[in-house]
Amino acid sequence: MWSTLYDIQVVNGEHYYQLSQQRIAETETVEADRGNILDSYGRVLVSNRTVYQVTLDTSLMGEAQPRNEILLSLLTTAREREVEWPDTLPITQNLPFRFTTDTPYFTEDVDENGNTNRNLTKLGKLCVLMKWIEDPTEEPAPAPASEVAEPGLLDRLLMAVGLKSEPEADVQSDTPAPLPTAEALLGLMCESFSIQGEGAIDPETLEEGDRLPAMNIGDMSRTDARALAGLLYELYLRSKGVSTTEYIFAQEVDTDFITRVKELKLSGVEIEPAPLRQYHTSAAAHILGQVGPIFREDWEYYKSLDNNGDGVGDYQMNDTVGRDGVELAFESHLRGTAGIRTLERNVSGKIVSSQWLEEPEPGGNVVLTIDSALQEKVEETLASYLPNLESKEVEGAACVILDVNSAAVLSSASYPTFSLETFNADWNELSTDPLTPTLNRALQGLYPPGSTFKMVTAVAGLEEGIVSPSTIIYDEGRYTYYTANGPQCWIYRQYGRTHEKQNVSEAIMNSCNYYFFEVGRQLGIKTLADYAGRFGLGQKTGLELYEEAGIMAGPEYTQAMGGIWYDGNTLSVAIGQESSQFTPIQLANYIATLVNGGTRYATHLLKEVKSSDYSQVIYRYEPEVLSTIDIDPRNLEAVKKGMLALTTEGSVAGYFKDLDVRVGAKTGSAQVSTQTESNAVFVCFAPYDDPEIAMAIVVEHGGSGSELGAIAAEILKYYFSSHETGEEILTENTLIM
Repeated sequence: MWSTLYDIQVVNGEHYYQLSQQRIAETETVEADRGNILDSYGRVLVSNRTVYQVTLDTSLMGEAQPRNEILLSLLTTAREREVEWPDTLPITQNLPFRFTTDTPYFTEDVDENGNTNRNLTKLGKLCVLMKWIEDPTEEPAPAPASEVAEPGLLDRLLMAVGLKSEPEADVQSDTPAPLPTAEALLGLMCESFSIQGEGAIDPETLEEGDRLPAMNIGDMSRTDARALAGLLYELYLRSKGVSTTEYIFAQEVDTDFITRVKELKLSGVEIEPAPLRQYHTSAAAHILGQVGPIFREDWEYYKSLDNNGDGVGDYQMNDTVGRDGVELAFESHLRGTAGIRTLERNVSGKIVSSQWLEEPEPGGNVVLTIDSALQEKVEETLASYLPNLESKEVEGAACVILDVNSAAVLSSASYPTFSLETFNADWNELSTDPLTPTLNRALQGLYPPGSTFKMVTAVAGLEEGIVSPSTIIYDEGRYTYYTANGPQCWIYRQYGRTHEKQNVSEAIMNSCNYYFFEVGRQLGIKTLADYAGRFGLGQKTGLELYEEAGIMAGPEYTQAMGGIWYDGNTLSVAIGQESSQFTPIQLANYIATLVNGGTRYATHLLKEVKSSDYSQVIYRYEPEVLSTIDIDPRNLEAVKKGMLALTTEGSVAGYFKDLDVRVGAKTGSAQVSTQTESNAVFVCFAPYDDPEIAMAIVVEHGGSGSELGAIAAEILKYYFSSHETGEEILTENTLIM
């Protein structure tokens, strides 16, 4: 034993010492590939591709001067090869240096009490931490009281005869020093970051008010100094905890750039492979969602997730996670298990060997219920038809198609849309677009249902015995039960005539307001709201993605809004007006529930999850029943008959005459304000005899719901023709059940 120690420490001590100096061992966590996202036919919608990215480790760059030289070499190389890098320092890149925002250091907002609050920006936070400025969000400390020495006897005599003036107090102002201009701030940053050399910036180029410290940058141009300061700003944001996301200098770099960086042998500049999400469809942007870094405000949520079931949180601060849409909803399925490997570096920081301790395991492959070909067709149809509607005020639209017997989402489209591929590059334009293309109108848009609500009133009236399928109500034009100046049926208001005798099927086909005023009044708001709730209106549908709950009109809501509820308000509710607001997916599920006989399923996007190699199904969704409504078959048939009549002899018959299937439908329009066109609403189901799908379309300021019949007919024609010829697409290693 002693001889072995002697051999290691004395005979070969120098050899082992040199090895220890040349090799630095460390371990690192390696993220696993996320699983793919597929449509219900096995078409890959989102996968991964490998790109090369550049990251920085300043701990391997040495002191400030060599670090700056390395970073400046990297910046120069990037410029030469037109490689862009993130630089969020809000100062222009070129002379004259100016702030790119009016509020570089702090923003102000007014709270509900009228108090003005100041909040530091990222730049402001770093400036305070680096002591470049005093915190402008804090009240300045009161100036200390000035002390003046009491004059002696001789001095008092001289002052009395005017030969000596009274001593003045040393007044200290409590006014904070002005915040640095962009040019002055750059000076403070360069001094702090040791961006210096032999020469100095010409003070004659500075404007009055700039308070630059001695900022010697040698032969470096001022533009280079700005670029280097911007890069160090990004690194200091992270080292000081202002930003928690990993700084990636460049992504998707090409071989030319990689070769040049390797030639320069820049310590601490790492070029490594990284997975990047690849999109195989331009559709479904609102559904699929995006991945990104964990933001500070979300850290506690992700830290608590236990994807492996081992009781331990699996996330690190710099992990890539699902941010929204399917990527977020099915994060636990898509995320793989990270691996751990050991690395050995030489003294210059280059990796000389590596070994896996635990290899990463890719995430599962998520199969959705949507038909991507149908989704593309729906989005294409909305984009082509909406600009040609009679109304020129259209701002947005949504269309949802559900499987009637499971509430599986076959398509969910929101217009206008955006590109997931270029989302980050397009963000500034998207975020300021008044049409809010990033809003998922299908799930989050709230719209009055208009006359599409009348089937709820009809079912409630039939089931409660207010009317029967054969009951006749005579349309008198104006409904005068509460007042002689009561609400009018639309045909009386527009043409001065009435629908005369109407049974429930005719009232649905003709959308006779008078009929539903009478039925709604006899039902009362409590019963009417109860039936609406059974159809899921004003409630979330159970979807895995974020959705709005909507509003079912009634006394409670009106009073909560400071209004007064009158019995007569029920008349408006019965025809889909008043304060009711529902999402398009709620409307689609309401129709699915109606025509399947009264079973309300939870809507869902998840069909199944397959293993990373597609060899087995590790999870399969089972339909979930939320509630049921017992509808007498005779009553249901009477309601459906009215919806069929609309497409065979009613206002939209022309659009559906050439379809190979019979369709039941209902139009609606709901006034938003007296200054704009009404929202247009259209719901339908098909085939009539054996319902398979339910659809809801809403167009903001689209005018008449009848015009949407053309859109629905185009989509239905595609759906049924494609299903006659379509074949399932099986991916490699797919388990055939």
